[in-house]
Amino acid sequence: MDIVIEQKKGIKKYFQKKYIWYWIGGAVALLLIYLLITTDSNSVSVKSENFNIAEVKESEFNDYIRQSGQVLPMNTVQISPLEGGIVEEIVNEEGSTLKAGDVIVRLSNQQLDMEILHSEADLAEKENHLRNTMIDMEKQKLDLEQNRLTYTRNLNRARRDYEQKKKLYAENLCSKEEFIQSEEDFTLAKQQLELNQNRAKQDSLYRSVQIKNLQESLASMRKNMEMITRRKENLNIKAPIDGELGLLDAVKGQYIRVGDKIAQINNLESYKIEVLIDEHYIDRVTSGLDATFEKSNETYSAQIRKVYPEVRNGKFRVDLKFTGEEPDNIRTGQTYYLNIQLGSPTNGIIIPKGTFYQHTGGQWIYVVDESGNYAVKRSIRIGRQNPKYYEILEGLEPGEKVIISGYENFGDSEKVEFN
Repeated sequence: MDIVIEQKKGIKKYFQKKYIWYWIGGAVALLLIYLLITTDSNSVSVKSENFNIAEVKESEFNDYIRQSGQVLPMNTVQISPLEGGIVEEIVNEEGSTLKAGDVIVRLSNQQLDMEILHSEADLAEKENHLRNTMIDMEKQKLDLEQNRLTYTRNLNRARRDYEQKKKLYAENLCSKEEFIQSEEDFTLAKQQLELNQNRAKQDSLYRSVQIKNLQESLASMRKNMEMITRRKENLNIKAPIDGELGLLDAVKGQYIRVGDKIAQINNLESYKIEVLIDEHYIDRVTSGLDATFEKSNETYSAQIRKVYPEVRNGKFRVDLKFTGEEPDNIRTGQTYYLNIQLGSPTNGIIIPKGTFYQHTGGQWIYVVDESGNYAVKRSIRIGRQNPKYYEILEGLEPGEKVIISGYENFGDSEKVEFN
């Protein structure tokens, strides 16, 4: 009798003998995928000649930065015209050596010429008016003097007539009316003379005040005339000091306004070095810091004399002065590379600078194993830095070796294997 074999249902049917090899193949595939994923994310294999390895050392750390600086005159004078006008002639070009008072540019100004002509005409008219006034006053003075003489003569005559009539009247030789008239004439003559004298005195005071006012007005006009004449002289733009004409921004026929910066005189007796420094160092750079630079195998010294607080485009400006001999044949615009000392040298753990910093920001680094076969990622803390070394504050010990070249090919691997 045949036995009926019951068919397995549900998930049990997949655990039959005929499916066992499928399960084994799937498990092997999953294992390979897992190993591939974990290997790619945690480890990378690279050739040893594709990166640079440096040794961690305990040595002296010299705290300085290296910056380029440009030579500039210590003192410069900006030149702006005191009077506007059109450029008529350029007497000296850029680079010319000038003495104080040498003409650089000549300007013309027709409006100023007209003002001078009007001032000259006003001055002449004022002088003529003063002369006519003084002539009239002198004439009035002469008329008053003439009147004084006439009134004095009349007074003397009236006095004699009064005295005679007084004697005759006392002897009854003239009438009372004649005596009274002679007395009135005498009194009138005396009053007229006094009036004339008072008028002469008042006229004298008035003439003095009027002449003084006219003279002051005339002096003021003459002073104004002198000022306008000096304005005319200001059309000749001159060098205020001895030096080199380092800048000239003017062309013939150009109109120059008052206050426009058109020229610069460089005092060549002394020089400074202007340096632009990254704002990262703004709290550490102060006046008085020393610096050195080399030129023609000679070392020269300088010192920061001024720090400008303004930051532009991520940089701030400092000026340095020479503290010893200046280089021979120094010229404005030359570039020197200076080592600016930020602090005294100290002992510490250091590693050479490398491009790994751009990838890690100094937060971690690959440390080579003692076997030399691989390197692993390790967190570190970097302190100061100079053009050659980083100062290591935490994470590394002297004698260890690290990869200091770029990490672009390492991805995010925790381990780098060498082959």
